[in-house]
Amino acid sequence: MAEHLIKNIDFSKVENMEDLVTYQEGQVVSRTLSQGKSSSLTLFAFDKGEEISSHSSSGDALVYILDGTSKITIGDEEFEVSKGETIVMPAGIPHALEATEQFKMVLIVIFKQ
Repeated sequence: MAEHLIKNIDFSKVENMEDLVTYQEGQVVSRTLSQGKSSSLTLFAFDKGEEISSHSSSGDALVYILDGTSKITIGDEEFEVSKGETIVMPAGIPHALEATEQFKMVLIVIFKQ
């Protein structure tokens, strides 16, 4: 049997990605689908008012909003990103995410090898 590179999700089954992570009051919930040296894939659900404070990453991070709206700060710029929209947070630039309302997102980070 081959080693699976994706985890925490059923194989050969149609899924609604938005349903794979659920909101919980006062929390940020995450579900890691893949974690490796070159990339990571994680789903998040943020309750309103929750945030990830400013930090930087060694990889380029793509956010795709599955539900709701988030305020995303990259460097000194603020963006309102809503369901169906995406934004890339470049490596080495401080960024932060704030749930102005409940929101869910997919986070894909690509690291230099």
